[in-house]
Amino acid sequence: MQKIIIVGASSGIGRELARLYARAGHRVGATGRRQQLLDTLQREYPDNILTECYDATGPGATRHLSALVGKLGGLDLLIFNAGWGDLTDTLDWVVDKTTVDINVNAFLETVHFGWQYFLKQGHGHLATVSSIASNRGNRHSPAYSAAKAFQSTYFEGLHIKTRKGGLPIHITDIQPGFVDTRMAKGPKFWVAPADKAARQIVRAIEKKRWRVYITRRWWLIAKLFKYIPSPLYHRIG
Repeated sequence: MQKIIIVGASSGIGRELARLYARAGHRVGATGRRQQLLDTLQREYPDNILTECYDATGPGATRHLSALVGKLGGLDLLIFNAGWGDLTDTLDWVVDKTTVDINVNAFLETVHFGWQYFLKQGHGHLATVSSIASNRGNRHSPAYSAAKAFQSTYFEGLHIKTRKGGLPIHITDIQPGFVDTRMAKGPKFWVAPADKAARQIVRAIEKKRWRVYITRRWWLIAKLFKYIPSPLYHRIG
């Protein structure tokens, strides 16, 4: 039985991950800003799910994480799934700042907490749900692409750090394409149900993959993003 915290588990992919892990008999700490949604999730698996309601961008996030670890009696896997972004035809300061606050600042605070905890403990697994959008800039949501690129690049650095240093921490960068949640905005294709995406994420984490595309077919888009020449991408992007 593992002890797992999912930051951002009140809806979407995070909620489905919590269900899968609880159904498998693990102890799950679910966080989110909406107490009512956390309560309904906990009632589904009262013996396996514990909750901590807080805003990951607000003060005291580390304190809430520590409290949840105490409730669980330890921590083996920490998944950062909190995230937000929006489409904007102009450079909207509120949209950009909120996007960075969640996807960069809250991400960093959560990951630093997990990193230090796992180093002291001697084992652990960090995972983040970034995005296929992290691979290139996007004129419709430039802050979102940049913030998710921060997550993916940061996790690649952590992956190299753990391998080179022989550190006992596993790292997994999860890059979903379109998933049927509130975050899926604009024209969409290859849209996956949230439960299917969650199942593939669980398998990738179990296999200790350092990077995975969800669903698997999105690796094609990742490769296309990587190799398409900039003049062409800038013309069609």
